[in-house]
Amino acid sequence: MEGQVQGRNWVSGGDSGRVAAQRKLLHAIDQDTEVWVFGYGSLLWNPGFDFVEKRPALLYGYHRAFCIYSEYYRGTVEQKGLVLGLDRGGSCHGMAFRLMPDAVHDILDYLWDREMMTLDEGTVSTVYDLRVINARTNGGPVRCRTFVANRDHGDYAGRLPEDQVVTMIQGGVGATGSNRDYLRNTVRHLDELGIGDGPLHRLLRLVEPVSN
Repeated sequence: MEGQVQGRNWVSGGDSGRVAAQRKLLHAIDQDTEVWVFGYGSLLWNPGFDFVEKRPALLYGYHRAFCIYSEYYRGTVEQKGLVLGLDRGGSCHGMAFRLMPDAVHDILDYLWDREMMTLDEGTVSTVYDLRVINARTNGGPVRCRTFVANRDHGDYAGRLPEDQVVTMIQGGVGATGSNRDYLRNTVRHLDELGIGDGPLHRLLRLVEPVSN
């Protein structure tokens, strides 16, 4: 969720309609409808908003992956890093947060800014797309808003060869620190929450021998 700040991510004329449609979807809420948000990365341990409840949740059709290039937060233009996104296929264990009814729209605007806004005021990244998707929880299915990787964007890395991913994470350093720390912290927080992620553990084992 840190990959959105890139110079070429700014909305162009061709993207303005897409962004407007997503803003409309973000706030399309029927009266008395519960509003849920699905978190898969830093939102899990640092949501930044009050909520009524949270539940462990399973999202089908997307998986957690290092699939977004980062040229600011965890890398540079000269040496790109990688950050997490929800990419198509598989499933993802995360958390579903039920928003406070009297603060729904304010919280959704906060999440939009957190996921979609660049450092330049008024410019919107399109490397993530808003989706409203069913997630399974122990209290039954809930309809969640979440942000997934936009495969048509220039900063969508896709499924890179594993050795390339390892090299990029080992070498990436940006405004908020190293790509290695980002991976380590993600794995640690997921473990603390009881959300084991086997592929990320494997990736960490491959990255750590050189980084120690």
